[in-house]
Amino acid sequence: MEALKTIFLVLFVLLASALYSANAKIQEHEFVIQATPVTRLCNTHSTITVNGQFPGPTLEVNNGDTLVVKVTNKARYNVTIHWHGIRQMRTGWADGPEFVTQCPIRPGESYTYRFTIQGQEGTLWWHAHSAWLRATVYGALIIHPKEGEAYPFPKPKRETPILLGEWWDADPMDVLRQAQQTGAAPNISDAYTINGQPGDLYKCSTQGTTIVPIDSGETNLLRVINAALNQPLFFTVANHKLRVVGADAAYLKPFTTNVIMLGPGQTTDVLIQGDQPPSRYYMAARAYQSAQNAPFDNTTTTAILEYKSAPCPAKGASIKPVMPSLPAYNDTNTVTAFNGNFRSPGKVEVPTEIDDNLFFTIGLGLNNCPPNFSANQCQGPNGTRFTASMNNVSFVLPSNVSILQAHQLGVQGVFTTDFPTQPPVQFDYTGNVSRSLWQPVPGTKVTKLKFGSRVQIVLQDTSIVTPENHPIHLHGYDFYIVAEGFGNFDPKRDTSKFNLVDPPMRNTVGVPVNGWAVIRFVADNPGAWIMHCHLDVHIGWGLATVFLVDNGVGLLQSIEPPPEDLPLC
Repeated sequence: MEALKTIFLVLFVLLASALYSANAKIQEHEFVIQATPVTRLCNTHSTITVNGQFPGPTLEVNNGDTLVVKVTNKARYNVTIHWHGIRQMRTGWADGPEFVTQCPIRPGESYTYRFTIQGQEGTLWWHAHSAWLRATVYGALIIHPKEGEAYPFPKPKRETPILLGEWWDADPMDVLRQAQQTGAAPNISDAYTINGQPGDLYKCSTQGTTIVPIDSGETNLLRVINAALNQPLFFTVANHKLRVVGADAAYLKPFTTNVIMLGPGQTTDVLIQGDQPPSRYYMAARAYQSAQNAPFDNTTTTAILEYKSAPCPAKGASIKPVMPSLPAYNDTNTVTAFNGNFRSPGKVEVPTEIDDNLFFTIGLGLNNCPPNFSANQCQGPNGTRFTASMNNVSFVLPSNVSILQAHQLGVQGVFTTDFPTQPPVQFDYTGNVSRSLWQPVPGTKVTKLKFGSRVQIVLQDTSIVTPENHPIHLHGYDFYIVAEGFGNFDPKRDTSKFNLVDPPMRNTVGVPVNGWAVIRFVADNPGAWIMHCHLDVHIGWGLATVFLVDNGVGLLQSIEPPPEDLPLC
């Protein structure tokens, strides 16, 4: 009898998975990385794009689909593509960060990324993960529910991706190169963009301003993505409320707000209702700047929410859109209140027993000028060079083999497994930090995690050079943000604040300026996974680390073999 029950159970599982996979599709795309003339702010630049589009193509899939994207590099730079927020269960070879999971796709070469979307719905995005190419090489990745399934909110009449970007009136790679040569902070951007367009408030930009249609009585979904290179951004729509229903491809308990804030890498899904007098209303985004005395781009990008039934203006005239008010650039109180609203829709399974309890300081640093460098190469504060670190280790990427390949093939000398799990020196992290702690140690150090390990990480901002809100992104995983706060994390005092019932699930957490965040996840995805600040200026300076998650037991708990066309090193 038991044997019969087992047979029926196996048949049921097979039938259910067959029905499920019958609806799941394989979607194939081709990305050609190429230089394309793009004109913005009165000037034309030879811009690196995908398929000649800026921003790049929007990919739309259903939960359960498999994506197959052949990337051919016809540009002059090495490139990789990262599928930001995709779990990549057992498919770490498709994750994309250069020299972490693969060597770059060289000019003239190609590589095919293959992965299946499993249990994720909402808004993600894809972007280059080499140097500063993601300034222009990015696009939306939208995951709809499985066919026949619905959103957990009223079905919107229409859906619009809103990609917030950052534009330099120069070649971003030249901006990066200059900063690397001088050791100073890179030049700030010249504009922000919405769907690639700066909008009416910039020179030579009115013609291209993005128009987002709406009609009276409609409820529409805006899928907002912060694809800016180095800047957290506020976003709002004049006279309209935003109902937040999801973030980072995870549903949320809905809440209503006038303004949202996204760090680079983060996405937010908001419902907007056509409940205002038919007219034209500006959508606007501008900087949230938490680092004091640091230069930043203080311009404002706009798009226009246009009611289809808006009255036609007199011939030769135009209706000037209504301008929203935005928070002050340094309005941390608004950011804190906004983030405090985030909850999962219901009770979730947060790890309560912890196997690996990690504490990582994150922040900037200054290296003294090396003896063989000229003054021109040390143009940071007081003749130094900028750097950054986690737990006083400034991360250095390998240059001739990826960490995942070295791990799989047993190549020695590429990385060490002694990344400190606690700060090497304890100090007043958010106070006045001794100058002796401003110079981190460079290294390619990783943390090993056993398969199935329950992990907690305290991410602690420091006031070295300047405190700042750091958007920390973990590849290959979603995690629960169980608490955030200001000052130095104190386990005795702060553990009582943990939300272990319905914390939000994210892939990128904005660690509060002069504060901390605590995240938890189960290490159930074998591979090499980078965790880094999503301000690209900070990655280059070393604000990153890598987790090596071991294989578990059997095929389904092990990373797949590397694809045959994995780029050669």
